Amino acid sequence: MELDLWWLLLFPAFFGLGWFAARVDMRTVLKQAKSVPISYFRGLDALVDDKTDVAAQALAEVARQQGAALELQHVLGKLYRKRGENDRAIRLHQQMLDSSDLPGEQRDLVRNELAQDFRKAGLVDRAEEILLKLLSGNMALAARRQLLDIYQQDRDWVKAIETARELRSDAHSFQHEVAQFYCELAQGELYKSNYSQARQYVAEAIAANRKCVRASLILGDIEFAEGDVEAAMAAWQGIEKQNFEYLSMAAERLFDAYEKQGKPSEGIALLRGYQRTFPQLELTDLLYQKIATYDGEARALEGVREAVHARPSLSGVYRMIEAQMDELSPEGRMDAEVARALILKHSQRLSVHRCKCCNFRSRAFFWHCPACGEWESFTANRSEA
Repeated sequence: MELDLWWLLLFPAFFGLGWFAARVDMRTVLKQAKSVPISYFRGLDALVDDKTDVAAQALAEVARQQGAALELQHVLGKLYRKRGENDRAIRLHQQMLDSSDLPGEQRDLVRNELAQDFRKAGLVDRAEEILLKLLSGNMALAARRQLLDIYQQDRDWVKAIETARELRSDAHSFQHEVAQFYCELAQGELYKSNYSQARQYVAEAIAANRKCVRASLILGDIEFAEGDVEAAMAAWQGIEKQNFEYLSMAAERLFDAYEKQGKPSEGIALLRGYQRTFPQLELTDLLYQKIATYDGEARALEGVREAVHARPSLSGVYRMIEAQMDELSPEGRMDAEVARALILKHSQRLSVHRCKCCNFRSRAFFWHCPACGEWESFTANRSEA
């Protein structure tokens, strides 16, 4: 009983000590908060509202009043760069590097920021010079990533391949990027009719990524240019197994090969089979064009009607209306023209390729997204979604 009494007496004491500690902590917090300049909170508020100009002014004022801490200087530099004030960002980071107070472990971080400033200002050579010196330090990974961006921007594919391979890890193999870099080299040699060198680069691309559709397309182009039509067709037909979504890119090439052999009917049969198995907008349009050329508009209309009933599309409906315009009365033709124009307008607006990473939309297809810079991120076929 005596022990229980002592515990009862201790409980109020513990409660009082906890209350006192909380009061002391709260006073400390309030004291520290009062010592923070109002401009600091104004800058944070502006950052939340994405008002970078106000934030930069407010934080610069804090730096003048309090003496610029490293963290604050880093934030200011990023803000200047984001706002396009590259001269101010460069000047700030150069002043930091000139300061004897800058700790050694922070110098590489500041140099990396300075390289970004130079890149944003268009001084790529100066940025590259800094980044190359960082490859042996603790900012090597960040430096290599920047260098990879620079080499892609400059279309220096050999250096891009070397850098991407140095960046390989379990998290990111860079096999798709390396294959695409080799394809860029192969495409360049193909344009110059250097077929042997182009073929070598294609082999490297396939070695990096055996499912690289672009490499198969280029290989077929090389074979076709050298007159080996059968080998070209084999390369293009292999795309069905690699990734059937890209089949529409090979379809017209395959038809041209059949046409070159004097077998357009076999080419049309191939396109019809592809279109039924893989009902893509590009295949439907291509099939219509080829049937109309060789078998007439009436037969082409039959093919489009079949495709539209199987998978309705604006472009298919447009083709159906267009093919039947001559059969309508003058009044009916006027009404059909209004409907056709409206369908065409919406079809052109909706029928686009889309980047799966950043949702950038374009009527043209890109292997390399011009918005976010990802490779093989564009949908292979246009959609009306």
